[in-house]
Amino acid sequence: MGTWRAVTRVIMFVGMTLTLMPVQYVLVKTGLPGSRSLPMWYHRLLCRVIGIKVTIKGAPVTDRPVLICANHTSYLDIPVMSTVVPVSFIAKSEVASWPFFGQMAKLQRTVFVERERRTKTREHRNEIHGRIEAGDTLILFPEGTSSNGNQVLPFKSALMSVAQMSVVGEHGALDDMVMVQPVSVAYTRLHGIPMGRHYRPYFAWYGDMDLVPHLWEVFKTGPFDVVMEFHEPVSITQAGTRKALATYCEERVSDGVARAISGSEAA
Repeated sequence: MGTWRAVTRVIMFVGMTLTLMPVQYVLVKTGLPGSRSLPMWYHRLLCRVIGIKVTIKGAPVTDRPVLICANHTSYLDIPVMSTVVPVSFIAKSEVASWPFFGQMAKLQRTVFVERERRTKTREHRNEIHGRIEAGDTLILFPEGTSSNGNQVLPFKSALMSVAQMSVVGEHGALDDMVMVQPVSVAYTRLHGIPMGRHYRPYFAWYGDMDLVPHLWEVFKTGPFDVVMEFHEPVSITQAGTRKALATYCEERVSDGVARAISGSEAA
């Protein structure tokens, strides 16, 4: 049954993706508003195909410039986090060269950064700021890599420096500072049963795991539940420093993941 389930899901995934990629390409090239919203609807459909049930806690910031900072467990974070509001991601530059998935990332208007080249930090920060000022909501994974899903790795603060920059409003005057909103993503249940440490690596993608075999297991194994919690946003003025801002986000996200995987929320 698992194999047939996976085959059906792969066919649906490839079919709808190849159908919508040319549409999104045209929307991006022409700058039409649909280039932001189509990926959201696509990912909602993709979650249904894979068998991902997303539970949302809290609310995303939608009325002011915002950078979302989240923990990173898997490539599955992309469809999960894309279901709520139109978003784009900040990803390592290597993703752009991945076959098929790299093109998908480009069509969602991903910002690619060279994490190992510190001299590029200011350039990347300015690009991120420009996108946020233009009305985009960007998602940053400050851990710099993916984890096993059972814990949150230390948050790096370099690209959070965008929060130190103000945003020009509609009339040319300085508007609000960029807000930063922590978001925790936790993979919690498999077929309605608490997942536990044994099954979470079926969905967490980290270390030297190969992408295609791991994705095949995901298609075979579902359905599964994910809890995504939007925490209280904060500004650099409230946090005090960039490092304090990173610490605040790390603590809120770590707490959200711990509560979700322990089941304390349900209790």
